[in-house]
Amino acid sequence: MADDADGSSHVAEPLDLVRLLLNEVVFVKLRGDRELKGKLHAYDSHCNLVLGEVEETIYGVDEDEDEEEAKTISRKSEMLFVRGDSVVLISPQVPF
Repeated sequence: MADDADGSSHVAEPLDLVRLLLNEVVFVKLRGDRELKGKLHAYDSHCNLVLGEVEETIYGVDEDEDEEEAKTISRKSEMLFVRGDSVVLISPQVPF
């Protein structure tokens, strides 16, 4: 990311947008119906991420003989390394 003469910054490539999210809470969508919400501490060009204070949500389906039931599992981690090839989306955390 480069600074203009007036001190403002512009986006030269997509990962510059991720750089703006460092030390902010982000929402990360992963393969396998998983979502993460946590503070972005570090990233690299492969989209490997280091997140802190992470809340992970896993969506699944319980299949009984007669019916299918949606199931959600949540868990928290103090620190998490996310492999970049599983990342689908990185977004700023939007309060609801």
